This record gives sequence, structure tokens and C-alpha cells, in this order.
Amino acid sequence: MVLTLDAVLQSAGIRPEEAMVIRHAYVREHEDSGLIGIHADSTDDEILFYTSRQSAKPRVFPVVPPRVWVVFVRDGGDRARLWSVVENHGESWNDGRQRAFELTVSPELADLRNRLVIGWRSPRAWWINGTTAAGYPVKEIADSQPIPFPGFDRLVLDYAQLQAVMRETRYATWRTALSAVKGIYLITDTQDGRHYIGKADGEENIRQRWNVYATNGHGGNRDLQGLDPSSFRYSLLRVFDPSTPEHEINGAESHYKIALDTRHWGLNAN
Repeated sequence: MVLTLDAVLQSAGIRPEEAMVIRHAYVREHEDSGLIGIHADSTDDEILFYTSRQSAKPRVFPVVPPRVWVVFVRDGGDRARLWSVVENHGESWNDGRQRAFELTVSPELADLRNRLVIGWRSPRAWWINGTTAAGYPVKEIADSQPIPFPGFDRLVLDYAQLQAVMRETRYATWRTALSAVKGIYLITDTQDGRHYIGKADGEENIRQRWNVYATNGHGGNRDLQGLDPSSFRYSLLRVFDPSTPEHEINGAESHYKIALDTRHWGLNAN
């Protein structure tokens, strides 16, 4: 059974009949609009701007394009590599020759950006409706590019990022780093600013402890249960070598609870 774009779109909640699919080519100048084209080193902002400017000729571009545009870039021959999904908020101006649309990058399929490659069966068409594109075959889903670990003192994650770090291959080096240390961490509820101080000691490292939070949102902590973990922000206050005695880590935890007064004003029950 051949995997098609339809399955990918449906998995992201994108209905093909409510979308259009675009394949940009690297050109010096767009022949229909006269706009400067894009190239292999174009930035995301440049590609978004290029996508937002279209010909005013109805035979070139739909008079009323749909809300969702799935944008690919030509990847040689009959291949197209996903750049991004964008949301169309409507036309902002039209001078009779060119039209401009207000577009924003959507989070849909963000994990497949630059990884998803489909076969493009309409070589003369640079845009097609979603129902037609739905039948196009998926040629490749490349491995994610690794993301460099920022360092323990620069690590700040929201809940969605924490889940990604614990699950996705591009964060493998992050998990390795977090497995190598014990320490004191801070959880902030960004809805009201309250803090929770926690620790990973004994047989547990930071990765093991945070993986529990990524799984259930509260890590078994009574005062975090019932709260919305999507508003949590995670960071490290201090890290320790795995050989550090537990009493030293306990002392550091107590210090931070006193310093931030998390027993009285925060989310620590003890």
C-alpha cells in the first residue's frame, strides 16, 4: 500500500477539500507577477513574502483561494519537499496586476518541514487543489535534523517542548545531557506565576524525572495535579554530578524553596 499525502494531511486535521497545495520552483523572477523569485538560500520570511504575492489573473491563481495552503519547494525532477503550511487570512490589496494575501505560518505539519517529500504528478502546474494533491505519493520522510543542546543554564521549555525533547529523535543529544546529571529544577505556572521546586536525586536523573512530567503533566506531585500543564515552564536551577551525595542535593532544594518562598506562595506542599 502506497502512503499518500492524503493520510499526512488527515493526520494533521487538514481536510484536502479545504486546502490548496503549492510547489515553488527556484526562479530568478516569477513569470506571471514579475516578482523576484526565491533560491536555495532564501529565508523563511522571503519564502512567505513570495507566497503571499500572486497574480491577479483568474486563470493564474484562484479568485477565492482556500484558507489553508500547503507549500512545497521543488526538490528536483518530480519531487516536492514541504516548506510549511500557511493560513490565508484574506486579500490585503489588489492593483489589478498583483494581489497580496495576509498569510501566517501554521503549526500544522511543523514536525515534517523540510522532511516530507512527495511525488509531483503535474509538472506544468505549480498549484493544485487539495483533493488532487491528496493522491500524490509520499516519496520520503527524512530523519529530523538534530537541534544543538543549548546548555543547562539556558534551558527553558514549555510543556509542548518538553514532550518533544523526551520523544523526538532531533533532541537525542538533549536527552543524553539530561541523563548525565541530577539536580534542582523549577516549574513555573505561567498563568499565575507560582513556582514549584523539584529535584532529581538518588537513582533518578533529570531526564527520568522530566519524562514523568512529559507523560502525565504533574509528575505525581499533589499540588500540580488538576492544573493545566500546557501553562507550565521548565528550567534548571542547579545541576550535580551523579556521584553527589543526596544530602547535598536535598540541601540545595531546601535553599531554593526558602529563597523563592515556594511553600508559602508557590506550589510546594513541604
